[in-house]
Amino acid sequence: MKTRGTARNPANRFQPIATDRTFDDGWYQDPDDELCPDSVATEVMRETVTSIISRNQSPDVPFDQSINPYRGCEHACIYCFARPTHAYWDLSPGLDFETRLIAKPNAARKLRETFDKPGYRPSPIALGMNTDAYQPIEREHRITRSLLEVMRDYHHPVSIITKGGLILRDLDLLTELASDNLCSVRISLTTLDNDLKRRMEPRTAAPATRLALIRKLSAAGVPVGIILGPVIPFVNDHEIEEILEAASEAGARQASWIMLRLPYELDELFQGWLQRHFPERASHVMNRIRDLRGGRSYDSTFGRRMTGTGPYAELIRQRFRQRARKLGLNLHQSEPLRTDLFRRPGGEQMVLW
Repeated sequence: MKTRGTARNPANRFQPIATDRTFDDGWYQDPDDELCPDSVATEVMRETVTSIISRNQSPDVPFDQSINPYRGCEHACIYCFARPTHAYWDLSPGLDFETRLIAKPNAARKLRETFDKPGYRPSPIALGMNTDAYQPIEREHRITRSLLEVMRDYHHPVSIITKGGLILRDLDLLTELASDNLCSVRISLTTLDNDLKRRMEPRTAAPATRLALIRKLSAAGVPVGIILGPVIPFVNDHEIEEILEAASEAGARQASWIMLRLPYELDELFQGWLQRHFPERASHVMNRIRDLRGGRSYDSTFGRRMTGTGPYAELIRQRFRQRARKLGLNLHQSEPLRTDLFRRPGGEQMVLW
């Protein structure tokens, strides 16, 4: 489907009912039929949440608190590790994940209530880790901006990972937070190839736009780096050095990488995407992925799930490290975001008024 990562909508792992597509019930639509839709509209549902901060205990990520303003992501990245989470809502990790989204309109109010609790102790909050906080529907719903306004009011540290150009809309808030070392941004930079971007991440910002984001954020004094991920064998792994050079030239000072992960339903979806876009190398890609994961498509073991193991993983690690060192990336450890400036604008009893 045009501007969508997948046209498949497989049943989720909790759904006992499966569809048999081999049976012809007379309703089949020929994809070449002009009456057959080539895409579907985005549907946004609303969820009134009872809590907004998620706690994390994984040793593989550098944060213990995160907030996701939305469930599902219109960016439609085929490789997104968060796709299987849509199954918890009785939705498909496939097309549903891209088109049937859930917004949390009371997120900012819940965040204020959390911050106002006397027992709350501040630590950096990662914003939009499961799905992108700056996906297209943020333009209308503005939930991410409302959360950043709360962060600013309470002087609370926040980090952001995004591949959405909409982040520049909030440059005023990000600059204000960064002036007190309360904010950092990582731009997800997966490829510099526009055609590959279109196939792999159809509704994300173009590579050139992401480099422009780095330049503008850096010029505004916002600490900015990149995440090169996921690295996909024989799809974008040849771009590692070029991506690092472009990011460094644009003003990035930190860089990290992540290997492709294929948990649960994502395995089927990604292999379908490979067969559609790169049929001549699909088996080669999957064989290398299994080499990384001990013969399986995925290994969820802490310490290995982000990078894989074996000679290929070590090769990627060395290539990344050597070029990053040559470019001066990661030479200096980024300064930890401050937590000592946290304050409650109306005092701890504010919620009683």
